[in-house]
Amino acid sequence: MNILIIEDEKAAARHITALIRQHAPEAEIVAQLDSVKHSVEWWQNNSAPDLVFMDIQLADGLSFEIFEHVQITVPVIFTTAYDQYAIQAFKVNSIDYLLKPIDEEELEAALDKYRSYHQKQVETTTSAVPGLTQLQQALQMLQSPGYKNRFVVKIGERIKAIPSEKILYFFSQAKVTYLQTVEGKHYIIDYSLDQVEQMVDPAQFFRISRKYIVGLSAIDDIITYSSSRLKLHLRHSNDSDVLVSRDRVSAFRTWLDQ
Repeated sequence: MNILIIEDEKAAARHITALIRQHAPEAEIVAQLDSVKHSVEWWQNNSAPDLVFMDIQLADGLSFEIFEHVQITVPVIFTTAYDQYAIQAFKVNSIDYLLKPIDEEELEAALDKYRSYHQKQVETTTSAVPGLTQLQQALQMLQSPGYKNRFVVKIGERIKAIPSEKILYFFSQAKVTYLQTVEGKHYIIDYSLDQVEQMVDPAQFFRISRKYIVGLSAIDDIITYSSSRLKLHLRHSNDSDVLVSRDRVSAFRTWLDQ
């Protein structure tokens, strides 16, 4: 069994490696990669492994971006920090999701699931390994019950939970991420916009640019900025130049029309 590990946290990669060697001593770890870029390059220049352990959030983006550049037709076990109950609900599927920090018994069960799947493939000589579409559906199933209901912020020495329905938008400024509330206050949060985008309900929030994720209730006005751009007036915002990125305009219009 040849295994590829895609994980940007060195400690997590070492932990996975140790558990694999303990519960699958016959396995060979062919490589350990830490980014979308390196993973794409490796896949383009090497033979496919039998199994992949893949972290969802890598340093340079979501690991699902890898599937946009190369064809992966082998089973994938994702490692993730998403809500444990959502993950467990999805474990009936042949692709597994392990919650960090990875539990030894969970990893052993995931390897057993792979072995069972592999044996069925050998017996039936079929090639029904899930591809990109199935993986995207899997992520949607994982995320649907797991959107964040609140964000915790620190106000001096106090801690406060802000319900998602009280948030107008998220924005990034000087490499710091903020959320803006309906009361007109903004708070620093310990997530990047890329992380927030995966946490919030896409029916309620839309990533309009690298700097903004906006909620429907935040939009006071939409102005045609040019033939292919839109400008937004947001509640409780002093930014007069909130633009929808050109490549997101079409998707934004669709989101508005849901």
